[in-house]
Amino acid sequence: MSWQSRTEIILGVENLLKLKKSHILIAGTGGVGSWAAEILIRNGVEKITIVDSDRVKPSNRNRQLPALTSTENKPKVEVMKSRLLDINPMANIITLEYFLKDELIPELLNEKFDYVIDAIDTLSPKVFLIYHSLEKKTPIISSMGAGGKIEPSLVQIDDISKSHNCKLARMVRKRLTKLKIKKGFNVVYSPEKVNSNHLIFTKNEQNKKTTVGTLSYMPALFGITAASKVIRDITDF
Repeated sequence: MSWQSRTEIILGVENLLKLKKSHILIAGTGGVGSWAAEILIRNGVEKITIVDSDRVKPSNRNRQLPALTSTENKPKVEVMKSRLLDINPMANIITLEYFLKDELIPELLNEKFDYVIDAIDTLSPKVFLIYHSLEKKTPIISSMGAGGKIEPSLVQIDDISKSHNCKLARMVRKRLTKLKIKKGFNVVYSPEKVNSNHLIFTKNEQNKKTTVGTLSYMPALFGITAASKVIRDITDF
């Protein structure tokens, strides 16, 4: 039996071929993006572009696939590339080790992607990635905030306009409204309210004023859920 035989039982040969031929962009390879990448590669996607400027830190180990004691200080995109190729040596993993600033996004999206997974933490590039993906009519699913959440059964997919009880989703909606976008793309989010005790103020963190506590399974679940949507949409399953 081939390593994809169990996937083939459910999806069939034709759908596996669709996944094999697709090209997915994953912006961010932390707690959400790394798990999304793993799910895609294990289900037969062979071409993935991953973008992230970060290197592995000790604080990443509670939730991020690339984070091990042996990988500390290594670029996350390179660690993930090695891992993904260890799953499927035939895969084409394109790594972009830079911070996805607003002005770089239109250039990046000149590449033809079949789907975009937004797993960015920082608000401005997150909003502009969504905006420019919609402008190019590239399907996108965006991950909202997994931090501070505890209950996995509340994680869901819905249009951005229907998201609620999520601070990140609220800020994204506010920014997009100024760009005349109020709906039209899916988000992974949880309406679970976050306990204020689960948040601390931080210093010396790039683009972050606060840090929210995170349990390992929640970002993973967000990433897996986003990847499942990509797989189901590409295969029309």
